[in-house]
Order: sequence, then structure tokens, then C-alpha cells
Amino acid sequence: MGRAEERRARQRGGRRAAPRNRSSQAAAPESRTESVPSAEGAPHAAVGGRAAARRGAPKGGQGAKGEKGRIRRLFTWKKMLGTFLGFTVLVIGAFIILYMTTPIPDTANADAELQSNVYKYSDGTLLTRDGKLNRENVDLAEIPKPVQHTFVAAENKSFYQDAGVDLKGTTRGVLNTLMGKGAQGGSTITQQYVKNYYLTQEQTVTRKLKELVISLKLDREKSKDYILAGYINSSYYGRGAYGIQAAAQAYYRVDADKLKVEQGAYLAALLQAPSQYDWTAASDTGKKLVQQRWNYVLDNMVEEDWLDKAERDAMEFPAPKEPKAAPGQEGQVGYLVKAANAELEKQLVAQGVADNSTEAEAMVGAGGWNITLNIEKKKQKALETSVKDQLTSKLDKKKRSVDGDVQAGAVSVNPKTGAVVAMYGGVNYVEHYTNNATRTDYQPASTFKPVILAAALDQGAVTRDDEKISANTIYDGTSKRPVVGSDIGFAPENEDDVDYGDVTVQTAMNESINSVFAQMGVDVGMDKVLKTAGALGMDTADLKAVPAQTLGTMGASPLQMAGVYATLDNHGRQVTPTLIKSAENSAHAVKPADPIGDEVISREAADTVTSVLTGVVDDGTARRSVLENPRRNGQKVAGKTGTSDDNKSAWFTAYTPDLVTAVGLFGESAKPPHPQVTLTGATGLIPGKGRINGGGYPAQIWAAYTFGVAGKVSKFDLETDQGAAVQPTITASASPTPSQEPSEEPSTAAPSTKPPKTQTPSQEPTTEEPSGEPTTGEPTTGEPTTGEPTTEQPQNPLDPQFGPLVSSWRP
Repeated sequence: MGRAEERRARQRGGRRAAPRNRSSQAAAPESRTESVPSAEGAPHAAVGGRAAARRGAPKGGQGAKGEKGRIRRLFTWKKMLGTFLGFTVLVIGAFIILYMTTPIPDTANADAELQSNVYKYSDGTLLTRDGKLNRENVDLAEIPKPVQHTFVAAENKSFYQDAGVDLKGTTRGVLNTLMGKGAQGGSTITQQYVKNYYLTQEQTVTRKLKELVISLKLDREKSKDYILAGYINSSYYGRGAYGIQAAAQAYYRVDADKLKVEQGAYLAALLQAPSQYDWTAASDTGKKLVQQRWNYVLDNMVEEDWLDKAERDAMEFPAPKEPKAAPGQEGQVGYLVKAANAELEKQLVAQGVADNSTEAEAMVGAGGWNITLNIEKKKQKALETSVKDQLTSKLDKKKRSVDGDVQAGAVSVNPKTGAVVAMYGGVNYVEHYTNNATRTDYQPASTFKPVILAAALDQGAVTRDDEKISANTIYDGTSKRPVVGSDIGFAPENEDDVDYGDVTVQTAMNESINSVFAQMGVDVGMDKVLKTAGALGMDTADLKAVPAQTLGTMGASPLQMAGVYATLDNHGRQVTPTLIKSAENSAHAVKPADPIGDEVISREAADTVTSVLTGVVDDGTARRSVLENPRRNGQKVAGKTGTSDDNKSAWFTAYTPDLVTAVGLFGESAKPPHPQVTLTGATGLIPGKGRINGGGYPAQIWAAYTFGVAGKVSKFDLETDQGAAVQPTITASASPTPSQEPSEEPSTAAPSTKPPKTQTPSQEPTTEEPSGEPTTGEPTTGEPTTGEPTTEQPQNPLDPQFGPLVSSWRP
């Protein structure tokens, strides 16, 4: 083989020809050779190792490996270390410059000097100003040393040893601000004092860095006692109190120098969440949390040898005294101001202006806000007048102690805009601090039943017989009938233990038959029912999906229930009741959240529930107060009554096409700690058992208010072929022989298969009584009767219009 042929052979084998005189270029070992055909078809040895493979690699592979090499050369450990050191030097240099150029301010920030908050009605007229700052500084020497230690134990145990800052917590706060993740804890007492007194609550990197620098300087230039005194005197404790002196008076009616250790521990615990931890207004969860915080403070004091363990073990939780309203907060004003502040605080957090509820509350309390409410002056006055005329004027606690236990709350909402146009929080803010319109500690009872029906219709649920649930579906209304398909044994009793036999869903809603809706809830699935309730606006996050919830055993407020029914009125599009129209101060303009949301249940489902609920007011438990009210003037109404266990609450939530109003009556003991008590016997005007039902005083308040402020008569625009509003009422023929005393509430139900038990009327008397004439579903136009049956047609107890009242449930 000549040189040329040898060279060509080697090239075909993947190698360049090697010089003859280099032994290192000898052929590869046998194990690394492979036979490849030559151009002539004869096999040739392809010799080469890893180097040959690299030389023979495709250009693409060579490029990828070259790229990796360049990356390795770029990111060497020396270069990375150099970059890190350079960045570190840069940060340190920037911090030094910031430290040198950021002085400790000579004066407090604007937020530390209170300006009045101004509250206005929707038309811009003045509602109130909230007065001047409730703050009085005291020297630290006047505060008992153990009480001083409660604040250190609560917020910053290392206060006396640290340099005034928590670098780890501050770094985390800066990073979270940059990433938009909101607040993180970890600030020292010094940092909190600097933020409260010298800076603002803005969530910016600049503010956080200034806080860090000023805190370091302050710790070097001032004593720990100076800083602690400033912190204790500038912090917000709730109840409008800034500083420990104002807080001591607000919660315990003593000066700061008279505080006991356990009282100081409560005030220190309050700083974490003033509104949530205020014992008088706190929920059960809030009370549990503040007690845990109180114990945490005292335990830390023992750990730091600031408190003797035996003394600590003997301490009992010091429940604070009832709050006193500030001047100018009398009547409904205080309730409106408090509710508006709570809504504004939520928006400050939601929009990132404040880190958390505590900072938001302090920002609002510091003042300077111009707040316009959605409250309409005319409707507000009408609601207050209605409650007085229909209820409170009839209460006399000197004659009946139960009359002093009656609390009323109401909320009125425009379903098209979500605006809260009127709110009734209680008889007087200076007498009763808790807002009955927003409290959530009472059961909504049977006003929850429409939610069950809404879930059934929206989910296309079926009965145990696989029949799709509709307004005409037949259910067994027998009292105490065991629910079929439940993992938990449940057999609810109808009110007064009345048996109804087989009834339609429409009749079950009219008569509020517990056994029907308990079975329907299980048929739908209680998890789905609660999901629908949450979508409609109820707080269902911590509720268990058990059959008992069908009776409305959860807590709810008139504000929540007004939102639920407003969503039904708005054809299934979620309505969130909104009290604030606008709010702004010199630094921020807070945009109210959009009160109208997406469709949460189908329009057909919502409209069908509305259609069914018209039967409650025209043929059911609310007939006397609504249908026969001479001021109705043909106005279309849909609604539901409810009365809870042991008559501790009574409700009527109803709506016209243009206005939704929820009215609740609550039995609350006038004596601390104000446990829930029965309403039965209040006013002394109710015959028989004296039970207050939803179709009585609550419905009367609703009717007097709604018909008084209503404009032109409007009709529901319903897309459904079900329910009382679109179908004729079916009534049973009258029986010639009475078998029970007539009830004050009508019914559309046919006689049940079992005779109802004898019962006496339990509802409030009104000026209108059933006339004995069959109902047509239209309002009466004549004068109200005297309440006696007519001579032309005697009342027939088995006629459905005189059926038993069932507007609540009993265990």
C-alpha cells in the first residue's frame, strides 16, 4: 500500500495520517478498533481513543462542550468569591453612607400627633368627628417595675442586652417587601418605637432601612429606660387609647401607677392585636388567643427571673371592665364609626398600606382620615325609628327582667351596588358597646334554609329516590324523622313537634319544616352546602360539614346574612356589603373593594330560591307582618324567618328587588359576662308561651322600615319556572270540623297524614289579624280587622292558611 492509499485509509478510519517517525502514533489496541468498510468494500481498522473521538465529534457536540467550558471559566471560585466580596463591600459602603446621613428625627411623625377623623353620610353631610387623641405620657418611674417587665417579656426578651435591632428579622422584612409578601414579625422594642413615633407605617424598603439605622443610633445614644418609656407611651392599645396611662383607664379604670402585674400582662398582650384581643368584643377564638398570650407573657417573666413562680401560679386572668364610648359617639354614631374603622383597616392590609391588622388599627386611630360612608341619612333614620316603634318602645326592664336582655341589630343593603345604606347596632353605643349588626356569635337558625335549597338547585342534587330536587319535590315532613344517608344519627324536631307528612319543598320553606331541610342537606352533601354558604358570603372556614348545620347552628351576623340574601337578589352574583364609599388622608387614598363579584351560583338557582321565598311572606311564617301590612302597596317581597334554639335569637331577612334588610333579635344577659339567654316572655304582649319568632317583631321591624322607604313598586325579574312567585298556590279543601286551635301564621301545606299536635299561638300580636278569607297572594287593601273571625266564614283550623307556625327549630 502506498503512502497515498495509507493516508486515505486512515482518514476513512477517522484519523489524520500520522508521521511515520512517531511511535506514539501507533495503531490503537485491538480492543479499541472496529471494522469499517472501505470505499472498495474491504474492511479497515479504525484506530483511535478518546482523543480521536473528540477530534471526530460532530461540530454541534464540540460547540456544546465548548460552551460548558466557557461557563466553567466564567464561574470559577475565584471570580465568584471576588463578586461576593465586591457586593459585600458595596452594601457595607451604602449602609455607612445611610448611617451617616440619617439622623434621629427631632420631632415625632405626623401620625403620632392625632388629627380628627371625619365621617360623612353618603351625601357628604357630616356624621361626626372622632375627637382628640386619648394619650397622656407618664414617666417610666411611675410604672411599677414588674409591669415594665411585662412588655419586655411580651415583645423582646433580649431588650436589655441587644443593640436595638434584629438583623435577621429586618433582613427578612426587607426581602418580603421586595417580593410583595407582606409583614413578618421579629422587630425589637426599639424598632417598634422608632416606627411608631418617628417614622410611618409605609411598607417600603427605604422606611425599613431608616428604621434599622435610627434604631441603632437611638440604642447608642439613649438609655434602655428612655426607649422603653417611649414604646409604652406611644403604642396603641385599642379602645382609642394611646399609651399605657390611657390604656389603664380604658380597660381597668386605674392610673398606670396602680396597675397590677396581671393587668400589665394583659395590656402587653393587647399590643399584638388590640381589636381581636379586647375581651368585651372578642370572639371565643379571640378570648382563647389573648389568654394564651397572657400566659406566655407571665411564663417569660418567670423564665427571666422577673416574677416568682409561686406568685405567677396564683394569678387569675384579669378580665377588663366594660368600655366607655368617647363623647359624640352616642346613639348609632359609635356603631357606624366602629364598623367603618374595621372595614378601613381591612382595606389598608389588603392593599398593602399596612403590614397587619395591628398596624392598620393604629393608622386609623392616629387620625387624619376623611371617610365618606354609604349610609343614607333618610334610610338610617327610618331604620332607627322602626326599631323603636316596633320593639324598644314595648320593652320595660323594670317590669320584666327579660326585657333588659333584648338586643336588636339590622343591616340594609342595596343589592345592585353592595352599599350598606342603613345600620342599627343597638339601643345606644354608650350603653351597649357591641355592635349587634356585625356580631357573629348568634345562630341564624332557619334563615339558613334558603342556602340549602340554593346548593341543591345549583348542584343539580337529587333525592334518595334519584329525583332532581325542585320546588315541587315531595319530602316527608314528619317531626323527629331520622335522616337517611347520614353517617351521624340525626332526627330533628319540628317546632312544637308538629308532623306535616308529605309536603313539597315550597311548603317546607313556607312552614320552615326542619325535618325536610335536614334530609335535603344530606341529599345535597353537607360539604357542598357549606361551600355554597361560603360562596354566598358566610364565614364557613372552620365549620364541620354535619347535618346539624342545616338548622343554622353556626354563628352569623345581620351583615353577613344581608350579603347572602343580596347575592340571591342579584341573581347569583356575589354581593359583599360595603360601608365605606371613600377614605383618604394626606398620605393615602384607599379604594373600597369592589362589592359586586362574579356569579357564585347560577342565575336559575338564585332566581328559583327568590321565587320560593315569596311564598314565605305570602303564605307562610311572615304573612301577618308582611303580606297583610297595609303599607305594602303591592310590593314584591321574598324572605325567610328564623328562631334559634331556646329562643335565643329571632330573625327576619328579606328583600325587594331594590333593597335587602336583615333584622336580628338576640337574647343577651344584661349582667356581665353577658351570656346568651332566651327572648321568651319579652314585652309581655305575646300570648301562650310568649316565644318571639322571626315572623313577629323582626318581620314587623323589617316591614315598617322597608315599606316606609320604598319608592315605586317593583317586581322581581326571575328566570325560573319554579316557586310561589311563578306558580299558583295549591290549597287544600277546608275541613268542616276543627281539630286544633288556629295559629297566627298561614300555610300552603295540604293536611299531613298525621294530625298536627294541638298548640297555642306563640307569636306577637299585631294590628292585623287573619280575616278568615282565603289568601290570593296579593296585599290587603281594606282596613285591618279587629282580630276576630268574620261571621260570614268561620276560621277553619285545617285550612292551610291557618296552619301551624314553624319559623324556628328546637333541639
